[in-house]
Amino acid sequence: MRLLLLLAALQEASGGSGEIGFMDAYKKSPYFLTANMVVSVIVVTVIVERLLYQLTKYRVNSKEFFSQVKKLVTANNIDRAIKLCEASDYPILQLVKAGLTHANKSPDEIDAALSERFAELKPAIEKRIGSLWSLANIATLIGLLGTVSGLIATFASVSAQGLSQADKQRLLSLGIAEAMYNTAIGLGIAVVCMIAHLFLSQRAKTLAHELESTMEKVFNLLAITNKPSGY
Repeated sequence: MRLLLLLAALQEASGGSGEIGFMDAYKKSPYFLTANMVVSVIVVTVIVERLLYQLTKYRVNSKEFFSQVKKLVTANNIDRAIKLCEASDYPILQLVKAGLTHANKSPDEIDAALSERFAELKPAIEKRIGSLWSLANIATLIGLLGTVSGLIATFASVSAQGLSQADKQRLLSLGIAEAMYNTAIGLGIAVVCMIAHLFLSQRAKTLAHELESTMEKVFNLLAITNKPSGY
């Protein structure tokens, strides 16, 4: 209801003073709008960095790669399997290598090595994704502060003595435009953050599950390979 009243006031106030654009509102009070622009740059940077990380570091076909490792381990060619893992720094390859370097040890030691490496790799998958929720809240609150600040300054200006009706209309339309732009930009950034968080967090869970599945496969493979004959 308040938003509708503000929009109605803006339409009425700008009726004889021309259209009020974003740059007009920005020039009047750039502080909160600039703050949210900075937040938007941070948001875009986080989203792009996380997407690039997930798309580049986890582009290995884990099933196909494990199939190759399994053939080498079954043929008792551990050294070659380790060299295959050293071909790149992909997390899945690092995890498999952690198990292979302990291939001749006991199952407990293999499991400990795999678990330790998994614990080191998992945080990188989820890194900075949770910050998108905080950035969404920050952008919303900055927009709200800009809205309230703009309205307070506007009503204070309009109530000043000696202003013509045209000046009052101009100040009112500028103030309400500033308030609406602050609200819209803050909410827009928050929506982008929430959508990106949903997508990135879901993909991060999938990648973490893939790592965990690979860890279990490597452990089972090495445990079976090292199993003494007669069992």
